[in-house]
Amino acid sequence: MSATVSAPPAVQFKIGNERLVKVTDAASGKLRSLLEKQGRAQGALRVAVIGGGCSGLQYKMDLVDGPANRDILVESAGVRVVVDPKSALFVSGSLVDFSDDLQKGGFKVTNPNAVAHCSCGESFSA
Repeated sequence: MSATVSAPPAVQFKIGNERLVKVTDAASGKLRSLLEKQGRAQGALRVAVIGGGCSGLQYKMDLVDGPANRDILVESAGVRVVVDPKSALFVSGSLVDFSDDLQKGGFKVTNPNAVAHCSCGESFSA
């Protein structure tokens, strides 16, 4: 009895551009460093918008191996960013930056669609 091994189905994703999301050089450098430390040199930053926070929506960012089904993949500043279609509606035109600031350091999203921000800077409404 021989078993047949079938290849996993190919991931279906779209290619986007920097009109969806753009990465600064500072964020690109930090992202590359984090991905290399995790052994994921070809990985990506997933930017998602989820419900929550004081203003109703907040960002969720994760390091991933690559795009999932239906994702939009954007290459910017030499790194890859993936966004799911629902989140893309909220982040279109956004800029991902990184700061080493002791108080408010980390990855930050500047979003032209946000109409209100909370005082902590972690959530927004659109």
